Amino acid sequence: MHLKSGQSLASSVDTTTVVVVRAPAEEVTLTCGGAEMVSGKVATGDGSTIDASHLGDSLLGKRYVDEEIGLEILCTKPGVGRLDANGKPLPIKSAKPLPSSD
Repeated sequence: MHLKSGQSLASSVDTTTVVVVRAPAEEVTLTCGGAEMVSGKVATGDGSTIDASHLGDSLLGKRYVDEEIGLEILCTKPGVGRLDANGKPLPIKSAKPLPSSD
């Protein structure tokens, strides 16, 4: 799937929805709970059909990144499925440390 910044994606196996913050130039296979995500803002699954190997909780308001391919997504609705890009789990983006005020 070719992603665009601002695009909404929804899971077909649980309640997860995301927005693409930064899209890579090449095509990416973005999955949630082991099933490919679809364009749209309404998730259609309930989490009951997810294989246990694809569980991992997507968290509301967290950004998930893959720096190698240049992908960043924001979770707008949580679910029980793990977010993967090209078959690799997406880690939560870590916060940057604030500069000291001294």
